[in-house]
This record gives sequence, structure tokens and C-alpha cells, in this order.
Amino acid sequence: MLHDPSHKPTMPVEKEIVLVQGDKDILKQLGQEIAEISALSVHKEKAELWQRLNDLEAVRPMVWINEVPWNEMNINDELTLKCQNDWARDLEDRMRKTIFQWKYFPADMVVSDFIECPLVIYGSDFGIVEDVDIVKTDESNDIYSRHFKIQIKEPQDIEKIKMPTITHFEKQTEYAYGAMKEIFHDIIDVKKVGQTHIWYTPWDFLIRWWGVEEAIMDLVERPDMVHSIYEKMVEAWMIELDQFEQKNLLSLDCNNTRIGSGGYGYTKELPSNGYNPNYILAKDMWGCSNAQIFATVSPSMHYEFAIEHDLKWLKCFGLTYYGCCEPLDKKLHILRKIKNLRKVSVSPWCDTKIVVEGIGNDYVMSRKPNPAVLATDSFDERQAENDLQEFLDVAKDGNTELILKDISTVRYDPKRLFEWEKIAMKVVNKY
Repeated sequence: MLHDPSHKPTMPVEKEIVLVQGDKDILKQLGQEIAEISALSVHKEKAELWQRLNDLEAVRPMVWINEVPWNEMNINDELTLKCQNDWARDLEDRMRKTIFQWKYFPADMVVSDFIECPLVIYGSDFGIVEDVDIVKTDESNDIYSRHFKIQIKEPQDIEKIKMPTITHFEKQTEYAYGAMKEIFHDIIDVKKVGQTHIWYTPWDFLIRWWGVEEAIMDLVERPDMVHSIYEKMVEAWMIELDQFEQKNLLSLDCNNTRIGSGGYGYTKELPSNGYNPNYILAKDMWGCSNAQIFATVSPSMHYEFAIEHDLKWLKCFGLTYYGCCEPLDKKLHILRKIKNLRKVSVSPWCDTKIVVEGIGNDYVMSRKPNPAVLATDSFDERQAENDLQEFLDVAKDGNTELILKDISTVRYDPKRLFEWEKIAMKVVNKY
């Protein structure tokens, strides 16, 4: 996500990256490990399986694990950061997590044969930052309870929402690229990567400023106000997308980039025909949207107050993904109005028979197994397997990905996640 509604973004500072030899040696060693992993033939094989899935020609269900409670995963100090420089530590963290996941719970993970150098892009916020009271049960975990203080109360509060601006700090990008090329020049390639997948979900922002109950009530009591404010949020994202295109800051995501709340974006259908590899446009990429707080509203209200507005965003992209945690089994008919829809989130709260029959072979079913199985007093392996098997017994003829996400805890027992991965791969390989 380019924006984080919890705080104002920090303006990058352009300064040369100077590393001590110890930091360089640590990064070189990690780069060597990733180079060796990425050279394995299995990555090409997995990429083809993902591509077949996304092109609606699935060979078998695909499995990917994301949103991991990394604060609970550090075994044998394998995730302990050793670099001194802050920039180096950020890169080290990313590399260690890649190596760790490949080693212990890869599932259908694909590791790139290069190290990404992200363009240093600054996006201003939308004018409002959430004001919250928080309650933590684990200080090391960034998942905690929040009570949002209301900032949108009346129609005039629409003026609080501002249009974002995008700035590329080219000099800092070059500093980072130069430092990475020096470190990895004889080990693994380095590639500059711009904004890939954009997490577009205006309602996730609005409820932090509006309040969940207040916003839902206003759908009925003040619908015109809801339409006006939501449309301004859509306008803000559209203006931002225009800047990404105009400044040539987009990169392809039809690769091992996460799409929506699901898996990888491999597909033969992207980029668009005749695309310019040096100038990526939204039509060459995946788009996404969701309205998670609309789990309890009717299909007609879901369409009126979310999807109908979102269509102007979604139509900019080549293919799209819809949904996250909200159950969509009773709303598939309104999703069919998204002409370039390809993947639909299937949350644990969906009726399996209804959602499988409703999706058929028309879309990818992005199934989200319930992560609560990892948070119980003791890990029930049989239950974990049954949960997967019961869904796939019904969905066996469809195009399915199993995306384990929202893992808030494994009760400081990383082996639970390692075992879940083995179970999941055993189950999908039956198909």
C-alpha cells in the first residue's frame, strides 16, 4: 500500500548511502543465498502453474502464505538483523524473510532471480490521518485493537479530503541503485522497480475517519453525503493514478507480485498488446478493489455505494481482483458487472456450495483458509487438513488458489505454520 491511513508519510531525504564493509559483507552473503535459491528450476515450473491458474486453465490449486507474524517467527536467530545502517537493515530484513520463507514454508512461492531496487516514491496523504486509541496484548506485534475517533461527521467534512501528489526522488533512487549494484554486481542482478500493485480500497480509509457504525447508518440516513464523500475518494485515487502514468512510475505486476488480497499475478493476458516496456500503463497491470465493511449490507447497496463508483477505477486496468475478508457468495451477480474481473476473494465466511457454483470456471477462486486454526491452544493438524479438504472437495473442478493470510499469531510456535504448509501442499497435490 502506497498510503497508510494511520500516519502521515515521511518525506524521503536525499543522501548518499555509505556502508561499512561489515554491512556489505552481510548483504553479499544474503544475495548469494537468494541467487542460489532463484536458480532452481522449480521457480519456472511454479510460475507456469500460476500463469495457468490465472488464465483459467488451472493444473491444480495453488498455495501461498502471506501476512506472517514475523515477530513470532525468529528461530535460530535467522531473522535477527546484523547490519548497522538503517537502509541496509531494511534491505537485510526483506532478504532474510525471503530466505526464511523459502526454507520453512515456501508452498508455491516464486523467488526472483534479481534483487528489487524500489523507486523512491513519495505520495502525500489524503488530508486526514486516523486518530485512535489503541490496546495491545503483545508489544512486539503490529496487530492490535483500535478505537477510531470520528473526523467525518457532516457533509462539509468532504473538504478535509485532499488530492494526493506523487513525487519521485530520483537522486535517492540512484543512490540506492548504485549501492546495490556495488554490493551484488558479481552475485545477482539488480532491477529498478516502480509502483506495482496498488491497494485501492477507499472504504478501508473512510471507516477510520468516519466510524464503522456511523458510515453504515449513513448509507440509509444520508445516502447523498455518502455518495459525495466516496466519490471524492475515488477521484483522489484516479488523480494519483494519472500521476503514476504521467511520471512513468509504474511497473508490471504480471509476475510474482501479490494481486489484491490473493496470490501472484502471472498471466499471458498482461501486459496489453503492443505495450511499451519502457512506459507501463495501468492497462498493462492488475487492478483491485473491495469493501470489507459491507459484509452485512445488501447486494444492491454494496453495488450502489461501492462497486458502481469503483468501476471507473477498475476499467483502467487489464485484469482485476475483487474482495478481501467480506463474504461475497450472495453478491456474485453484482461482481459480474466488472467486465475485466478475473479473481474473486472467497473468505472463510462464504457458503462453499453457493460460492463455488456461482463462480464456476468463470473466475479464479481466491480462497482464504481461516488462520484461526493456527491460534488455538494446541495446533490441530487434522482440523487444518479437513478445512482445506472440505472446500476443495466442492471446488475441485474450478480454478482455485489457497491464500493463507491475516495470521495475527502462531502462539510463538513457528512450526505450526511450517506444518500447515506441508498439509496444504499434500492436499492440493491430490488434484
